[in-house]
Amino acid sequence: MNKTPLTARGAEKLREELSHLKTVMRPRIIQAIVEARAHGDLKENAEYHAAREQQSFTEGRIKEIESKLAHAQIIDITKVNADGKVVFGATVELEDLDTEATVCYQIVGEDEADIKESRISVSSPIARALIGKRQGDIATVQAPGGVKDYEILDVKYL
Repeated sequence: MNKTPLTARGAEKLREELSHLKTVMRPRIIQAIVEARAHGDLKENAEYHAAREQQSFTEGRIKEIESKLAHAQIIDITKVNADGKVVFGATVELEDLDTEATVCYQIVGEDEADIKESRISVSSPIARALIGKRQGDIATVQAPGGVKDYEILDVKYL
């Protein structure tokens, strides 16, 4: 199976979530199941079924996170010498050549992408157009809304 890129910060967030699920949520759910069982008939016990459903969801999420971490190629962008190129993990400041608006994005793995926090997936149209370019280059992005041209104002490795 191919390794999927993940920033060091993204891996740490996944590890924190995994720890929370295992040390806080799992024991809480087990206790809820024990309490619901004490109420008697399990066939019509809504609390029991809700706790079991929550247990199933939590165990599934634990397996998913463990799999993601096992198949991740963790990249610490602060240790990468990309010589000014836009690479995975880089933070890129762009100017839209049509509107002259500036935006700043960090290129991250698919699981870390969050447009509200200015983190875009490495497989997004903008990231694919930016990879390999340098400060001062023009990137043409084939977006769902049409073709957009961006000038790369700055590339940082934070």
